Amino acid sequence: MNGDLDLVNIPRLQERGHLGIKCGLENIHALLDGLGRPDGNYPVILIAGTNGKGSTGAFLAHMLKAAGFVVGWTTSPHLVDVTERIWVDGEPIGAGALELLLGEAFEAEVRAGLQATYFELMITAALSAFRMTGVEVALVEVGMGGRWDATNATDPLLTVLTSVGLDHQQYLGDTREAIAREKLCTARDGRPLVLGPTLDPAWIRPLLSSEPTLHPAPHLGPADIRWDHSRVGDRRVGLAGLHQLDNLATAFEVVRQLQALGFPIPDDRLWSGVAETRWPGRLWKVPGLEGVWMDGAHNPDGARVLADHALACGVRPHLYFGAMGDKDLAGVAAELKRMRPLSVSFIQGDAPRYATASALGQAWGLEAPMLTLRQAVAHLKAPSDAPRLVTGSLYLVGDLLRELGIPAR
Repeated sequence: MNGDLDLVNIPRLQERGHLGIKCGLENIHALLDGLGRPDGNYPVILIAGTNGKGSTGAFLAHMLKAAGFVVGWTTSPHLVDVTERIWVDGEPIGAGALELLLGEAFEAEVRAGLQATYFELMITAALSAFRMTGVEVALVEVGMGGRWDATNATDPLLTVLTSVGLDHQQYLGDTREAIAREKLCTARDGRPLVLGPTLDPAWIRPLLSSEPTLHPAPHLGPADIRWDHSRVGDRRVGLAGLHQLDNLATAFEVVRQLQALGFPIPDDRLWSGVAETRWPGRLWKVPGLEGVWMDGAHNPDGARVLADHALACGVRPHLYFGAMGDKDLAGVAAELKRMRPLSVSFIQGDAPRYATASALGQAWGLEAPMLTLRQAVAHLKAPSDAPRLVTGSLYLVGDLLRELGIPAR
């Protein structure tokens, strides 16, 4: 990433990781106000949900780009390089541009007399990047929840809720209803709220604190589902997995609502964007390795759709699993065991958040080899009689890609 650049602000950003999660929008409003509200220069689409936010954003970014729009997209977390979090017109932002934009965010922080979190600074940089590059539409992925997420300081033209499941319960609540209420705070009165195909508007409506117009995405089909790709009719879908058809359906409903709002989006270009969609770390074939797939499923719902896809395709992989210790390890393991993997190996990275061997063994109810990142890389480079699937955490995916020297693109 660095090349010959003398980076100061990107390392300063990394030091803010210890501040963790902050509830409240005062900081982000102060930062954006101090920079002249960059988010007021383009329409914002806010994408919330437990699972599917990134994939829905990936489909939309590629579809709108294929339709001729200059698209900004901010997503999290990154896998290898922090510049992955800000995407403009098909490419991640350059390190030099991010360094400049973070410098402006830090200066706004000093003027406001506050201390911002990593995420607040990154969202400020992303929204400023979109103003600087003249995007025509900005796709903004909610980090966690919605009510107090920094992205909710924007004024979205349209909001998306992809799915609701159990994750981050210590912050969002212990039931799907409580979690949905937090996420639905991203909706706005009188503006479209697009719902993923698995969400029932009758369940959603009583949980709302605002009065958006509800637009449930219809299911796509019929489809031909393969392990490494899908087809809807004769159209190829760029992201693998049965669940990606729901994310694609959501993206198409967003496009329909944008067309209804007056956006000149030609239908005939959209499927070329769908075919070109790439989203590393989401049932992703790792370039340069034979038969190695990585998926960042880290909660029971994500693990369930991954297992459903493997079962539907008749694939029994060698499974490599590592996760953060604060996740529902037993719930994830119960879903992944349904795919009847040929073997299971555990991976523990260097960060203290990784689940230990004993925690993983207890969750899975079995003894399995515990590999370091370096040992896991050796396994993944070796020949195999069946697909290898790495899953359990996007952080694990990123750590392995760094160890392999493979960029996330």
